[in-house]
Amino acid sequence: MRSVMLSLSSDSSPSTSPSPSPSPSSDDRYRAPSPMANVHSSFTSSVSPPGLSTFHADLATSPITGGFESQMHMSQPSFTSQLRTQSVGSKYSRRQSSSVDEDAVHDTLSPTHVSPAQLYSTESGRLFHAGKICIVLVGLPARGKTHLAVSLTRYLRWLGVKTHAFHLGDYRRGHIAPGTEVPDDYFLVNASPSTVILRQRVMAACKADVYRFFEEDRGQVAIYDAVNPTSAGRRVLVKEFNQRGIQTLFIESICDRPEIIEANVRSVKISSPDYIGWDEKEAIRHYLRRISDKIPHYETLDEPEFSYIKLYNAGERILLNNSRVGYLPNRIVFYLMNLHIKAGCVYFARAGKSTEPRPRYKSDPHLSDEGRAYARILTDTLLEHRRSEHSARGADGDNSPERELIVWTSTRRRTIETAAEFEKRGFSCRQRPQLSQMHPGSCDGLSPQELEKQFPGEVELHKKDPYRHRFPRAESYHDLAVRLEPVILEMERIPNDILIVAHVSVLRVLYGYLMACSTFDIPELDFERNEIVEIIPSAYNNKVKRIKIYGVEESETL
Repeated sequence: MRSVMLSLSSDSSPSTSPSPSPSPSSDDRYRAPSPMANVHSSFTSSVSPPGLSTFHADLATSPITGGFESQMHMSQPSFTSQLRTQSVGSKYSRRQSSSVDEDAVHDTLSPTHVSPAQLYSTESGRLFHAGKICIVLVGLPARGKTHLAVSLTRYLRWLGVKTHAFHLGDYRRGHIAPGTEVPDDYFLVNASPSTVILRQRVMAACKADVYRFFEEDRGQVAIYDAVNPTSAGRRVLVKEFNQRGIQTLFIESICDRPEIIEANVRSVKISSPDYIGWDEKEAIRHYLRRISDKIPHYETLDEPEFSYIKLYNAGERILLNNSRVGYLPNRIVFYLMNLHIKAGCVYFARAGKSTEPRPRYKSDPHLSDEGRAYARILTDTLLEHRRSEHSARGADGDNSPERELIVWTSTRRRTIETAAEFEKRGFSCRQRPQLSQMHPGSCDGLSPQELEKQFPGEVELHKKDPYRHRFPRAESYHDLAVRLEPVILEMERIPNDILIVAHVSVLRVLYGYLMACSTFDIPELDFERNEIVEIIPSAYNNKVKRIKIYGVEESETL
């Protein structure tokens, strides 16, 4: 047995797990992700893939990042809406998202799903030779387990690891008839026989879907989100998983800071399906009673033979027990070291217009007078929105101070000058080279007509797979997604509000991460210059709000 205490960095121990280095084997040969692998066969023939006409402009003449006439964009119906509505029905998810404005992190993935930042695929569908892993969450209510499950699911899916979070609360709600209340003793250890039977049925249904996820859908990481309060219950889980060839990794979330628990209670009150339509004070009172019912019988993780991670106060301290060296477990630990219970919002805004009607990537022009006026209106609009939101939170009983706002831009002049007004008003502005738009390569400055004339074969390939195709010497959306991983990790680490002023290609990819969009959604996401897109985090799923920027024409999409 080996325990490792972490504060700012992780340690490793001798490995008994497979080598972390991906190397081909006869059983699991590596192959590049198929460009169209995540299109279900039932609708590949009836729905045309999004082509060049689905892009808005990043640079007016850049076919890589956009730059096609608005009438071309409107020439075919929305592919996203057709794709989402024709998705295969979920066996164990509550719903399938019908809009890119709905967080799809709970949607079920097809066995052949290819993720935005996935580097390779295997015949088994499982990456990094890590096999099947069930992450079992442990912790009292309001300790951030659901936030942890959803965040890990979002990140691992982004990397291409087939992951699904199984929330025991969803199964409990599914077993209670509509209009029927949960038994009063449901959350008590010493419950009545009928309630015990109900709980056993709920758990059996959840575990059945976990096994189906591994055996039928080629899943790799299942996250079992429940309190799991007793050592005896955890040993039963480990024995059962071992019999099915599933590795078990426990993650216990421990919080002793009242402000974190209070924030978690408020987040659950807002986002949990348990409290839809409840009075705020009654919802909080009921949830706190759940916590007090569990505390006398809760047993912290202390089983020396288990592999577990203890997470104290949302990342303040990490303890590893029986840690194994392996690529995937190490990535999970690394992610947990960057994870916080995020209260701050992420805002997306376009850069202003430049001095060149058709700016080239190489020229990197300054903002025009119109662009500088837009920058002032953008600043005023966002600051007024944040003041009103802070006042609304105060009216709801949240007396925390207004969150700090941090502004990120790329190193391109248009984005820096668009954010300059925030810097003048005392806000921290940071330039990040990773936020630069996709490089257009040999297509820089070409109109759509010139592009089709010079690179007809590349245009056809691009129409088939706009997410992964690269024009000559250019980047693809997949390249951009891999490049943006450090930005994603820092977004998770910063608890305050973040404004990202960038080009459309960058906003599409970052929005795709936060809302769990597919590789079919990302290339045709729209970001108008006359609105700010706000992503509001919560424990169960992220929400989207669009803030109108008055004084900017709606047609300004270039």
